[in-house]
Parts: sequence; structure tokens; C-alpha cells
Amino acid sequence: MAESESQEENYDDRGKKVDNFEMDMEELVAKMEELTVRVSWLAFDNIALQTNPELPRSMQHLEDVYLACKEQMKKRKEMLM
Repeated sequence: MAESESQEENYDDRGKKVDNFEMDMEELVAKMEELTVRVSWLAFDNIALQTNPELPRSMQHLEDVYLACKEQMKKRKEMLM
């Protein structure tokens, strides 16, 4: 009797280990996918900068104009209220 209970516990433990393994593998795959995307973007950015050295300056100008526009929109919204 004790032997069959021990086998059931071992079976349950194996089932839990398999479930834990599957969850761990899913988490690792998700992290690898995230890292792959990040590396791809880094490579893309590097290539873009090498082919067009003016790009950072242009992007900074766009960001400045966007922030100025956003600030103006905020002021006008306050005026309307």
C-alpha cells in the first residue's frame, strides 16, 4: 500500500516538474523573442545612422517641433476652458 502511494507521489511530482519546465521554457522563449527584437532594432538604427549621418539631427528637430506643438495645444486647450 505504501509503495503505491509513493508511486503516486512520484507521478504527481513529475507532473509538477513538467508543468514548471513548460512554464520556464515559455518564459525563456518570450525573453529571447524580446531580445531578438531589440537586437534587430539596434542593427536597423546603426545601419540607418551609417547611411544618413543627418538622421539624428533631423529626429531631434522633429522632436523639438512636436514638443513645441504639444505645448501650444495645451495652452489653447486651457484658454478654451
